[in-house]
Amino acid sequence: MRLYILGDIHGQLDQLRRAHRLIAEDKARVADPEAPVVHLGDLVDRGPDSRGVLDHLIAGRAAGAPWIVLKGNHDRMFARFARNGLAHDTNVKSGKSWLHPVLGGTATLASYGIAAEDGDFAPAAEAAARTVPEAHLNFLESLPLWFEAPGLLCVHAGIRPGRALTAQDTEDLLWIREPFLSDARSHGRLVVHGHTALDAPTHFGNRVDLDGGAGYGRPLVPAVFEGPHAAILTETGRRPLTPA
Repeated sequence: MRLYILGDIHGQLDQLRRAHRLIAEDKARVADPEAPVVHLGDLVDRGPDSRGVLDHLIAGRAAGAPWIVLKGNHDRMFARFARNGLAHDTNVKSGKSWLHPVLGGTATLASYGIAAEDGDFAPAAEAAARTVPEAHLNFLESLPLWFEAPGLLCVHAGIRPGRALTAQDTEDLLWIREPFLSDARSHGRLVVHGHTALDAPTHFGNRVDLDGGAGYGRPLVPAVFEGPHAAILTETGRRPLTPA
């Protein structure tokens, strides 16, 4: 099975369109237009056009694009704020709110024409409830937490090592770093994830981290997986992605 996978988008619509173009060009080369494309979540926050990203993904799926979109922790924070005014998540140990510049919620609201600052929770939540389309919230709230393919498990943050997929905790799937990142054991399949930003996508043997830091201004790099083989897609074609 051929599978294309994208890491965290974080409101970077231009980068998402470029990544989809690279995928389309690779699909044309291998004559496989219906190969699925998995998006690993964190569609919103930090970047300049979270609203545009959601519009693009919703429209593409409605038009029949074979796109699978997973939920990331930022997607859940946005939906919870717009739906219920929840500005904090207990997984953010620093206590920073979703409106803090580090988390990037103000950039997301700005893409909907809402000006807000950290601490202005009530007026920002009221504006979000009035302005954010119901279709966007329904889309975010309906996103699955994982996608399985032969030999692969796609998930936003990672998994709790040694625990069956059906026994995984939602908070781990959205937020985990340790002990997942430092565990070198086989997970029974290759885990492909985002969430932990690196300078570039990296293959660690038992997992592949595809968060190349688009939320911090670095390129959004798509990858293709064919059985045990992985490659990133560039303007000049494929480049093998092998264990570091």
